[in-house]
Amino acid sequence: MNKYIYILILIIFSSYAQAHTSHYEGVKKIEMEVFRNNKQIGYSNYFFERIDSNTMIVKNYTKFQVKLLGAVIFSISSEGIEKYKNNKLIYFKSTTYQNDKEKYVKLNFDESSKKFIIDGSSFKGKANLDCVIGNWWNHEILKAEQQISPVSGSVKDQVIMYVGDENIILYGKSYSAERYKLKSKNDKLPDDKKLNFDIWLDKESNLILKVVYKRMGDWEYKLKNFE
Repeated sequence: MNKYIYILILIIFSSYAQAHTSHYEGVKKIEMEVFRNNKQIGYSNYFFERIDSNTMIVKNYTKFQVKLLGAVIFSISSEGIEKYKNNKLIYFKSTTYQNDKEKYVKLNFDESSKKFIIDGSSFKGKANLDCVIGNWWNHEILKAEQQISPVSGSVKDQVIMYVGDENIILYGKSYSAERYKLKSKNDKLPDDKKLNFDIWLDKESNLILKVVYKRMGDWEYKLKNFE
């Protein structure tokens, strides 16, 4: 049987992007380190706040720099906030400085149209409610047909392939993980626009352990710590 899993409709009786916030009950913080060519260059950290039993806010702070001969040739500094109510995304906002150029996303759930309304630096319009914000804290990204760029708001079609079970070691700790391949559905996109990630998911905690991709070097996001 073909292992490519075309995620059709995540939850057939629901058309609303979800995070299954109950899976993150008790989680206060997820810390990930960013590596390029095996060198640690920055971080991407997530902080969880529960307003009440139905409402969760996730804040992300990402920052890294790539240097060549002592000069910064690529940099990211980003802040974002996601808000979920009854497991459903209702709000997202981010500001990112990429090489000092500002990019942004403002997303709201529109009750009347049952759509996400996106105002982003590279996309302005509506998106279906089964889209997921493309951040690495939410394992629902591995069950979605589309993801919304947390940097620019663009909506990207994706395909998920289950690769297999693996045991991996991070920072001296062993994990039993499931490995997935996340790729763009349209294989004819330019290489700099394609999604092409290898992702390891912890079987026990449902946390994303590691993300690997290639783009002007070998990149890794690794789970260093969570509380």
